[in-house]
Amino acid sequence: MTVTVVGWIVFAILVLVFLALDLGVFNRKAHVVDVKEALLWTGFWVGLAMLFCGGIYWFEGHHKALEFLAGYLIEYSLSVDNLFVFLMIFGYFQVPARYEHKALFWGILGALIIRAIFIFAGVALIERFEWVIYVFGLFLIFTAAKMAVSKDREVHPEKNPVLRGLCRIMPVDNSYDGGRFFLVKDGVRHATPLFAVVLALETTDILFAVDSIPAVLAITTDPFIVYTSNVFAILGLRSLFFALSGLMRIFHYLHYGLVVILTFVGVKMLLTELVKIPVFVSLGVIVGVLALSILASILWPKPVEEGDIGVSMEDGPPPA
Repeated sequence: MTVTVVGWIVFAILVLVFLALDLGVFNRKAHVVDVKEALLWTGFWVGLAMLFCGGIYWFEGHHKALEFLAGYLIEYSLSVDNLFVFLMIFGYFQVPARYEHKALFWGILGALIIRAIFIFAGVALIERFEWVIYVFGLFLIFTAAKMAVSKDREVHPEKNPVLRGLCRIMPVDNSYDGGRFFLVKDGVRHATPLFAVVLALETTDILFAVDSIPAVLAITTDPFIVYTSNVFAILGLRSLFFALSGLMRIFHYLHYGLVVILTFVGVKMLLTELVKIPVFVSLGVIVGVLALSILASILWPKPVEEGDIGVSMEDGPPPA
């Protein structure tokens, strides 16, 4: 897919415009996002992604459109699984509901930059060293195996080296102070817990990117397709969080569906020189596994257990 610099710039401008409208117009005032609003925004972002996919189909044909759709579904499904970690981070820092959207907004804005770096680095490595694709394949299989045996998820922000570094640079106040990131007390600049939350989301997304980027690169190494599919999935992540935050326990088998998907794309990478798996087959496997895992979650719901969320509070928040 030949995309000029102008094409990249136009896409970047459109994304920035949507983000500016989101934060500066529709969510200018901090408020609690209810399920209805979240579902409307989720529909908007998914619809926008499908419209973009239609544009790729119109200009570049069905093959590139299928690559985009497969990459988008992989990234989006992995994001759903990772939303539970975001929920635990908010619980750990006791973030007021009205500030959750702002924290996710700035966290996702940083994620767009991080993903761009990871994607271009991954594509460059594969093009320069063909054997790297086998390393990615083995890594995805290892990640899938690790996901399969890990039953509980915990977050320990107090062990996060970035947050520890923040505490050494400046004091961290205990007040959210109207949703600001910094405040001045007695002539000394303090960081608020909201800034610490954004740093926690950013560093967590780096770990997510290490899993998801190689998975999408198993579908295509076209940087424009990989990046745009990631961007649209990430842009819809905030609204999806608010839509599903109270329902995430329902999709408890999705975790194992992702294990199957990561294993599939890992094996696909390892067999890249022996077997050429068509994109439509990969897309069918992804859709089928996701559908089965969601259906299984509905048919065999998980019983509610006390303390199931798994947030570790034993050490308390990072020291101020």
